[in-house]
Amino acid sequence: MFTIGDFARYGRVSARMLRHYDAIGLLHPDRTDPVTGYRFYGAAQLARLNRIIALKDLGFTLQQVQAILDEQVGSEELRGMLRLRRAELEEAMAAAAARLAQVEARLRSIESEGRMSADDVVVKSVAAVRVAELTGTAASYEPEGITPVIGPLYDRLFPLLGTVGVTPSGPGIAHYEDAPEGGGAVVVHAGVTVSAPVGPLGDTGITVVELPPIEAATIVHRGSMDGVLPTAQALARWIDANGYRSAGYAREVSLECPEDQDKWVTELQEPVTRA
Repeated sequence: MFTIGDFARYGRVSARMLRHYDAIGLLHPDRTDPVTGYRFYGAAQLARLNRIIALKDLGFTLQQVQAILDEQVGSEELRGMLRLRRAELEEAMAAAAARLAQVEARLRSIESEGRMSADDVVVKSVAAVRVAELTGTAASYEPEGITPVIGPLYDRLFPLLGTVGVTPSGPGIAHYEDAPEGGGAVVVHAGVTVSAPVGPLGDTGITVVELPPIEAATIVHRGSMDGVLPTAQALARWIDANGYRSAGYAREVSLECPEDQDKWVTELQEPVTRA
């Protein structure tokens, strides 16, 4: 028999945790001294303790752990619980990867402050263009707000265009405007260049709009749009340093969009006026 201290040491848990397991009925001591109240555990109980720890590490609650160990959960239900936990972990990993990308973008932005060459920015007249687009609303203009909205919009746009017989004639063009509800939300327009005329679009939700001509300060961004922040901030610094003023959100023109997003090439076209 082991004292609670020894059992805790062998199980790599705290004595306080063992007392809690006892209190909730998850792991009772093999014997409790009726006089002193000291708890004693048998070596065979290490197996149950190990299973408790393993299931906790998988993310199960103590109530779920108890149900599993006491065989109140069938094998099929257990498989379902494990599949759900796997999905939760995959979602958490994806969220962590997105946050890591944002941190790296911030670091690149800090490291490049004041060092972006002015040769990267060109002011040019952008002609009017016709786009077929779907729209949605993002909570903010930050990459973490835009990405979950614009990706699904483009995923829907191209198949829908195929159903109504519309073939894109040029690059994808995303543009933005403040949402009516305010609070920093923006309307996301995920579009692609099309030629006139465009026939009936049915109930696809697609609209065809004419983007007006603009005078734009432009810069080319290479890589995933999740990492666009340093490029966008370099453009903003150039606009401020060269006597211009921003006249709205930048358009994003997709020049190259291979499957590997790290190889994307996107031109940012920010409308400007002389300050």
